[in-house]
Amino acid sequence: MASYQILAFAALFLILLPVAVNGDLDDLSPALSPFYDRLCDDVDCGKGTCKADISYPLNYICECDAGWKRTQDDSDDDDDHKFLPCVIPNCTLDYSCQPAPPPVPQREVPRNSSLFDPCYWAYCGEGTCNKTATYKYVCECRSGFSNLLNRTYFPCYSQCTLGSDCSRLGITVESQEVTPDGGVGKGEVPLMIKYSFV
Repeated sequence: MASYQILAFAALFLILLPVAVNGDLDDLSPALSPFYDRLCDDVDCGKGTCKADISYPLNYICECDAGWKRTQDDSDDDDDHKFLPCVIPNCTLDYSCQPAPPPVPQREVPRNSSLFDPCYWAYCGEGTCNKTATYKYVCECRSGFSNLLNRTYFPCYSQCTLGSDCSRLGITVESQEVTPDGGVGKGEVPLMIKYSFV
């Protein structure tokens, strides 16, 4: 009886060994398809699309829409950070209009921090990150800042930070206007045309 168990284990080992050595896991993809479909339901890719596949780290990547990039973008398209959400607009961001942030306090890195914690990788701008689920987080903005596109997983920016070219990405941008008394007022550049039917 024990010899049959050893023989079955050896046969299974010899069958799976070449698959593991070659990294040829495509044969397993159809069997795992229901898992992959559900995986992307739990992932927010921002302005991108989730693509699940066993060959990627964390088993998925975010493919960014035109005009958007990841927080760890180093101009290397072959990097291993493709699981990060596409939340940084590829437009002019001018931080000189904001007050200087306070210096980062010196503190010890928590021993329980995990690379699998989405807040480890998230960029919240002028806000703090709070994990809400395995792959999800929210950016809670400081006073005077708001989430980009009013989505809680986008970074927090001040309106003055966003350049006028950001409007092409669907971002509402304030414009500077001269008022009749010589001061400077703020207005919104309309991004959507409202139709009125008479």
